[in-house]
Amino acid sequence: MNLTNITVNTQSSIRIEGSKILYFDPYLIQTASHDADIIFITHEHYDHFDPKSIKMISKEGTLLIAPESMKKKTLSESGITAGQCLFMNPEERNEAGGLTVETIPAYNKLKPFHTKGKKWQGYIVTMDDLRYYVSGDTDVNEDIRKVQCDIALIPIGGFYTMDWKQAAEYTAQMKPKAVVPTHYGSIVGEKTDGADFKKALQQMDSSIEVALKL
Repeated sequence: MNLTNITVNTQSSIRIEGSKILYFDPYLIQTASHDADIIFITHEHYDHFDPKSIKMISKEGTLLIAPESMKKKTLSESGITAGQCLFMNPEERNEAGGLTVETIPAYNKLKPFHTKGKKWQGYIVTMDDLRYYVSGDTDVNEDIRKVQCDIALIPIGGFYTMDWKQAAEYTAQMKPKAVVPTHYGSIVGEKTDGADFKKALQQMDSSIEVALKL
């Protein structure tokens, strides 16, 4: 599978190029590209909601999709107006910008960092006949176990999220066509986590393609 259309800038800052240009949790963006058709925000932590980066990539007509629980949080620093925003709750489905968007709960089971009650979320976006799942910061839980997708982008760094061992087991159970590990090697997680994840997953299911982007 060709995954050259996917870029991971740092942490969980993801760009996917297809019939639309999608960004997820843009963070520490250095180049003013102003090319985003849709920007997805999974939750309000600084390394996922970065107004300066949003401003660098947004253009006239950019749509920003974020959790309903972030509605009161100001977006003025990013230059995004309320009319350019779509707020969604977990477990919703909507048509946005010509694409189908589904929201998946993203939360920790025992850790205090991302509680289920905050109603933060990952996204499944169907574009060009492929289902992309970007999980946001989450542990393995009963909600994400229901996900079916072609390409998964999931965190592996541990501490705030699942670690690379848990992520490999989860991916083997989910059985996407391909997976891109994220959220390691900078704020949390070792730079070697990606290679460890790939090796562990390939021992469980060698049919799943792994693309290391960090």
